Amino acid sequence: MSTRTRLPGALVLEDGRIFPGMPFGAETDAEGEAVFTTVMTGYQEVATDPSFYGQIVCMTYPLIGNYGVCPADDQSRRPWIAGMVVREYCEEPSHWRSSGSFGDYLARHGIPALHSVDTRALTRHLRTRGVMRAVLVSNRAGRSDEELRELARQAWTPNTTDVVPAVTGQPRTLGPEDAPHVVLIDCGVKEHIVESLLRRGVRVTVVPYGTTAKAILSLAPDGVLTSPGPGDPANAAAAVFTVRELARSGLPFFGICLGHQLLALAAGARTSKLKFGHRGGNHPVKDLLSGAVHMTSQNHGYQVDADSLPADQGWQVWMVNVNDGTVEGLRHRSLPVMSVQYHPEGSPGPQDNQYLFDEFLGLVREHRERRRATNPSLAAQAIAGGSE
Repeated sequence: MSTRTRLPGALVLEDGRIFPGMPFGAETDAEGEAVFTTVMTGYQEVATDPSFYGQIVCMTYPLIGNYGVCPADDQSRRPWIAGMVVREYCEEPSHWRSSGSFGDYLARHGIPALHSVDTRALTRHLRTRGVMRAVLVSNRAGRSDEELRELARQAWTPNTTDVVPAVTGQPRTLGPEDAPHVVLIDCGVKEHIVESLLRRGVRVTVVPYGTTAKAILSLAPDGVLTSPGPGDPANAAAAVFTVRELARSGLPFFGICLGHQLLALAAGARTSKLKFGHRGGNHPVKDLLSGAVHMTSQNHGYQVDADSLPADQGWQVWMVNVNDGTVEGLRHRSLPVMSVQYHPEGSPGPQDNQYLFDEFLGLVREHRERRRATNPSLAAQAIAGGSE
């Protein structure tokens, strides 16, 4: 290798390919699964999306860091990526909301990154070979390429065990007391999902992953939402049981991303790993019921296998990905249950699909009114609460 390409740091893949780069962020090494995302903005939102837990993310858009970071853009309590790889990094951001550089932000959280990497070649390689184990080293000095390749072959990835407990948060309740009540199961929820619910005037109780269906039903919700999250859905067996009980309860249910996959498993379907996943803000999805096509924000490495869905039990494929035909949404023909594989809240990505929250909350309000109609004491309590 020439001196010109022998840069201090590198991303090393388990198949032996080495991509040299210059370090920024934390001066340390990282291991995980190498993936890419095609979003053009939102690198801070990518870093703080819990669904990226344990992954080394390649940004396909070349210029990263130019507008800095802003605390209001964090999607959770901390960044979850294992590392980041970019083509060009801007050390001196310029934006009125910026509170500092992206590199300093990553350094504070102990996350390494590389710039000056040939991200186009890396992306093409991952598309051809599939996502894989990798190590990101900030300093290659004193280590042979073969040593680094062996580290990559042995790297941990978030697909080997149930990693959702690592990203779930603490319970909290937000919103007005007398509003329709939605319980949100936190498998790695993004804050813009919570905000998308709150600005529609509902009360949201966030409960941690692992909360039982019995405990959730004891909160007397008008609907339940299961959030996105990281890892292989097949490893989240306890959550599958919880989702199955909730979906059968008659409550309106909305699953997003991992929540969609958990619902499919609860229905008796299978999931499988995609070659390189869907990660970006420009994925076209077709609604099979209306014929409409929406541009969506996505971040997932697994799919629901369409041929395994038990249609004879009322389940139907609602949406499909226009690019590859994979399942992007499910509905039940008689139960108020729906799910989507993509992220209707965006962040980063298009906001075109916020209508899904309206549709879900329409089911929630209908359920609330029916419950009051059959239980006069609840209606009386609501009237008394509104007169205070």
